[in-house]
Amino acid sequence: MKILVVDDEMDVRTLFEQRFRREIRSGLFSFSFAYSGEEALAYLREHASEVVLILSDINMPGMSGLELLKHIKQQYLAPPPTPPQVMMITAYSDDDSYKEAMQLGANDFLTKPVDFAALKEKLTLLASHEN
Repeated sequence: MKILVVDDEMDVRTLFEQRFRREIRSGLFSFSFAYSGEEALAYLREHASEVVLILSDINMPGMSGLELLKHIKQQYLAPPPTPPQVMMITAYSDDDSYKEAMQLGANDFLTKPVDFAALKEKLTLLASHEN
C-alpha cells in the first residue's frame, strides 16, 4: 500500500522508516515523502493512481495541510483513480482544526506525538481492505 507522508519536518522520514521498517521490508507499506503541500500536489500529479493514503501535517509554511486537503478532495473526487484517503496530523488538538478537517473530507485526525502502534493498526486494517 502506497502512503504519501506530507510534513515540513525533514526528520519525519527517518521516524516513519524506523517505525515501519518491518512492514516496508515485507512490502506491506511503501512510503513517499513530501515536505510541503505544493510538493505533495506535484507528487500526486505523477502518482495519483498509486497513492492509497495521505498522512498530512496541518501546520506547514506555505500551503497548510487543510488547504492541501481541499485541493485533494476537489481534484481526486471520483474514480479514476480512486481518491486517496487522507489522515490529518497536528500538534495542536483544537476543535476548530478537527471540525474543519472533517468538513473538508478528512478520513481521520491524529495528534502529535503520533501513537505509532495505533497508526500501524489503522494502516494494516486499511491495507487488508485494499487486497
